[in-house]
Amino acid sequence: MIAVVDHWVPPARRDIVQSLAREVDTTIRRFVLGQGALCIVLGLFYMVALSLIGLKHGLLIGLVVGLISFVPYLGSLTGLVVSTCVAIAEFWPNWAHILIVPAIFFIGQSLSDYVLSPYLVGRRVNLNPVWVMFALFAFGHLFGFVGLFIAVPLAAAIGVLMRFAFRQYYASPFYVAPTASVIDGGMSTHSDKRTD
Repeated sequence: MIAVVDHWVPPARRDIVQSLAREVDTTIRRFVLGQGALCIVLGLFYMVALSLIGLKHGLLIGLVVGLISFVPYLGSLTGLVVSTCVAIAEFWPNWAHILIVPAIFFIGQSLSDYVLSPYLVGRRVNLNPVWVMFALFAFGHLFGFVGLFIAVPLAAAIGVLMRFAFRQYYASPFYVAPTASVIDGGMSTHSDKRTD
């Protein structure tokens, strides 16, 4: 099948297309590995933190939140709602224990956004966190849950293609700096004129 698809590409462009396909494949593999490591770390954090405050089923909630964290923000939002409801049912009317649960998820999401995700995922796929957020909103709006699931890998693949396009553009004659006479904009002809 790969040979058939490979045959569709013009022979003169085959090496470039294969190189881009390998780069996209490497980027998506790095994303999956990085996001998997992020899910494990977040799951362990939520399991330990929820268990330490004495929340029943804290281990199970933390484990599930870690697994669904593969889709950015979905895991923490789901975990926040579920564990807050469990905390209200378990700790009512002790508001101090109930408010600790949202604080745990706030700390976990901040840790994910500002420490773990840039280190484990962002550097591996060469995506700025702003682009990750934009991709999540755009693909989530267009394709719903499936869009959230494929947003970051697709954005990483688009990033590979955009970087290639910019490399081609910067190497093209259209971008190359103009010569000195063109930069003058005709000033040298004005300076050569004699004034009467």
